[in-house]
Amino acid sequence: MSGRTRGLMSSDTYAATLARSQEIEAELKVNPEKFRVLTGDRPTGALHIGHLFGSLNNRVRLQNLGVPIYIVIADYQVLTDRDTFKDIATNVRELTLDYLAAGLDPERCVIFPHSHIPELNQLFLPFLTLVTMAELDRNPTIKEEIQAAGLKQINAAMYTYPVHQAADILFCKANLVPVGKDQIPHLEMSRLIARRFNKRFAKKKRVFQEPHPLLSEAPMILGLDGGQKMSKSRNNAVMLGATADETAKLIKKAKTDSERHITYDPEGRPEVANLLLVASLSTGRTPEEIADEIGDGGSGKLKSFVTDALNEYLKDLRARRAELAQDPQLVSDVLTKGVEIARAEAQKTLNEVREVMNMNF
Repeated sequence: MSGRTRGLMSSDTYAATLARSQEIEAELKVNPEKFRVLTGDRPTGALHIGHLFGSLNNRVRLQNLGVPIYIVIADYQVLTDRDTFKDIATNVRELTLDYLAAGLDPERCVIFPHSHIPELNQLFLPFLTLVTMAELDRNPTIKEEIQAAGLKQINAAMYTYPVHQAADILFCKANLVPVGKDQIPHLEMSRLIARRFNKRFAKKKRVFQEPHPLLSEAPMILGLDGGQKMSKSRNNAVMLGATADETAKLIKKAKTDSERHITYDPEGRPEVANLLLVASLSTGRTPEEIADEIGDGGSGKLKSFVTDALNEYLKDLRARRAELAQDPQLVSDVLTKGVEIARAEAQKTLNEVREVMNMNF
């Protein structure tokens, strides 16, 4: 999942995880129906090109392979570190339009808001009994999020976030979660809860599989201001729904450096390398090849190249998004269908949980 990342230290080495991920990629091409993916986003605003290149394109790839995909819009999680809730409904709509415009098909994937699946949240309570306060307290993910949000007071939902995420993943029996390298430890809490639940309650029947990480080689797109993260709130992102002119203005203001000759050097020239990476992803050419073409053209020629390449790449997506936005009922219909499917799965899982916990009366 995108969003919060680092968590418990994984017992598996990165090399072992990478090897297993490569095996899974091979299996996906042969037996896609063997897997079920859970991924999603918090509805804190519309999506930007970092989301597109970092996760959306991969979701569409998996969908097109025939892998069942559940996409959770984690609206409850917005409440953990933000005071406002007035924009959640608008943000959910914008997020859904971005999904559809990027190529996610509600006939082949399930898109649903977390808050409308009460059975999912009922799993949260027994899951809480499977982790200790010490384990939650030493989770570095929570500490990082608290620091990033500048919170003076910490609510319990923030503190128990990793357990809530485990419910997100396990309610639909997902066995595959796309992650980046730094997200591997965060998935370990869900794996830990699955193991402990089966051991404690389901001695004769394994209710939950341990979800595997599917490592992504998706690139990290930096903010246009040179910041470490592209973000709408920092005004350093190109939104998927932006116009061509808005895109041009944003890229024109992008931070570069004073050296005129353009080279691809991610360590020494991160801002220039970031723009070359965006151009590469937009054209299918290598960053080095583009840098050689620009040569002594300087940042002006680089920004012009990036603007043209990105606008061309996003042209069809933006046209689809504008067309989809004209239908006021579309998002509601997509989410209603997603909720219906997700609730059916959640009810089946909750019934299994109640059975092994001796709570069927």
